[in-house]
Amino acid sequence: MAERKVLNKYYPPDFDPAKIPKRRKPKNQQMKVRNMLPMDIQCKKCGDFIGKGTKFNMRKEDVIGETYLDEIQKYRFYFKCKKCSAEITMKTDPQNSDYTVESGAARISEPWRAKDEVCEEKRRKRDAEERGDAMKSLENRTLDSKRDMDILSNLDEIKSMKSRHARVSNDAMLVTLQRSVQVQQKEKLGEEDEALIKSIFHGSKENIRRIDDDKLDDTYDTVSSGFDGSRTSQAGSNKRKPTESPFKSSVIKFVKKSSKPKTQTSEENKKASVTSNVSKSLRQQYDEE
Repeated sequence: MAERKVLNKYYPPDFDPAKIPKRRKPKNQQMKVRNMLPMDIQCKKCGDFIGKGTKFNMRKEDVIGETYLDEIQKYRFYFKCKKCSAEITMKTDPQNSDYTVESGAARISEPWRAKDEVCEEKRRKRDAEERGDAMKSLENRTLDSKRDMDILSNLDEIKSMKSRHARVSNDAMLVTLQRSVQVQQKEKLGEEDEALIKSIFHGSKENIRRIDDDKLDDTYDTVSSGFDGSRTSQAGSNKRKPTESPFKSSVIKFVKKSSKPKTQTSEENKKASVTSNVSKSLRQQYDEE
């Protein structure tokens, strides 16, 4: 039993490895490999969808006459559909670091791949333009440096903003919010007070009665005639002319209150009291003079 597990072989003394005939291999020999599908495809025969990452037993061979940069060999893979067993072939694409489907299936569209292809096309076009024009290459480098400087300035601004926000503590933010709420409440109360004052003073209607100068002079004469003779003569001598009277006009305001309507007698009594008050005030002024 121990002889089965030995690793060393016996070579006779007259062994010559050069005399061993070499087996000829075909130039394009296929090799069986276990591989995962690198993309999403759809079988053209049965329409079955095969997802990326599905494992298949494939046959691998070299693509004769196709290399990349004269050094990297391209390979072709053969495998069968899981549903209809139709043969599907694909090969490597070293230039784009990808695979291409040759026959038997169609590749499902991938939106990000189209974007990458557009970017790659732009890069190739730019390289072709710069290859024969030095000024164009200088202009492109200037634009790239300017773009990089703008990006760095934006990054610095974002960093400074983050540092400012980091210095602000939660307690300070709460205090600021409380102050702003208090200010808003004060402003709201002030607006309510102003609206209340306007509704009180500007909402009520006033009836204004104006007394002319002629009526004021007549009232003055009637009041002065009730005194004794001496005072009447003195008042007549000291009486001013109507044009020189200091009381040219007066205004009496009657405000209607929101109360029950009064009777006609109460209104007459009120007018009489107002007239007596006016006469008393005029008399006092006349005595002072």
